[in-house]
Amino acid sequence: MKKNPVVAVVGPTASGKTALAVKIAKELGGEIISADSMQIYRNMDIATAKPTDEEKQGIPHHLMDFLEPSESFSVARFCELAKEAIKDIAARGKLPIIAGGTGLYVDALLGDMRFEEQEEDPALRAEITAQLEEKGIDAMLDEIRSFDPDSAERLSEGRNPKRIIRCIEVYRSTGMTQTALNEKQLGGESPYQAVKIGLTASDREFLYERINRRVDIMMESGLLEETQRFYDSDFGDTAVSAIGYKELRPYLMGEAALETCVGNLKRATRRYAKRQLTWFRRDPAINWFNIDELSFEEIESEAIKIIKKELYE
Repeated sequence: MKKNPVVAVVGPTASGKTALAVKIAKELGGEIISADSMQIYRNMDIATAKPTDEEKQGIPHHLMDFLEPSESFSVARFCELAKEAIKDIAARGKLPIIAGGTGLYVDALLGDMRFEEQEEDPALRAEITAQLEEKGIDAMLDEIRSFDPDSAERLSEGRNPKRIIRCIEVYRSTGMTQTALNEKQLGGESPYQAVKIGLTASDREFLYERINRRVDIMMESGLLEETQRFYDSDFGDTAVSAIGYKELRPYLMGEAALETCVGNLKRATRRYAKRQLTWFRRDPAINWFNIDELSFEEIESEAIKIIKKELYE
């Protein structure tokens, strides 16, 4: 059976993925499927750098802005919805373009991740929950760090108690780390003929300066007000891990100066970008472009050449 062609535009935050994906879509007749774990939520616009209607340039965007922050979401659900979107887009003769920085979402979709049912142990979960309440999140993260440093680094950002408990539960019940489990489940053959385009920078400081500028623009655009609205609303365990809100909350609570909180937000975003690069760098199939060495027009031109060669020649 012939595989459906798919393009993926990946890379760290503030690298220009959205703009490039839109240009590719306009040139090749495509529609975009967001692979961002936070842009799925309504009203979380500035913090998640959700593209505006002007930035979308009339290109349809799927799996974006459709879920209430109080609702939970998973990589399994993402794959289910993304596969439906790809099928729909392809059936209309359009090119599906995956764009986003949530590496697990991209790899799970394009690698046909197998979601094996993990048996739950209510007694074990209650035991771990009690330990977390007694010792605190930092102590539990230290425990995870002792057997799964990658998961500890990832979980330390959102500090989501449910995810921390689940990570320890998986290890104690199966002897397998969450990182190893994810890699094991990514063993399937891709159902798609995928061309992957990656954006990065040869000079990491160049990317970090783009991140710092983006945060400044987000603040000017009303991020603080959006943060206040978020905490005044009904939010869930998944949405609350979004970078942007929790870093500004100490200011809203009168616990820290705004300048300090904005600095912490910039630092958290830079660290997130570093983790994104670490994740995507493991994939040898990605065609990388350095945004500090090539102009946007040059990257666009070369990326389209690669896509045409891989998919249509």
